Amino acid sequence: MITDKAAAESLAELGNIHRLAIYRYLVKAGHSGALVGDIQKALNIPASTLSHHLARMGRVGLIHQVKQSRTIVCSPDYQHLQELIHFLQAECCAGDSKDQADWGVIKSAVS
Repeated sequence: MITDKAAAESLAELGNIHRLAIYRYLVKAGHSGALVGDIQKALNIPASTLSHHLARMGRVGLIHQVKQSRTIVCSPDYQHLQELIHFLQAECCAGDSKDQADWGVIKSAVS
């Protein structure tokens, strides 16, 4: 379960347009991830800037970076993503019983 502090830190990192684009690119890439060079080319981000963004995202647990020989592969931490989503949805509509019922229908439809 993710803490309030961890959720706030993750959301703060995703609040940057470049980091959000990087994260979305990695989520699209899937569990196998993407090479840093491929991310750089696809998003047209300078290497030093990309390195900075990846380090920040790694520090809060949004991504993993694995060095393979002379390359680095980045992938999203899907468990962290699920915990973040659950954190955001956990108390949805808790103050209104009708909204809670509607939210339950929506939640079961997308699950």
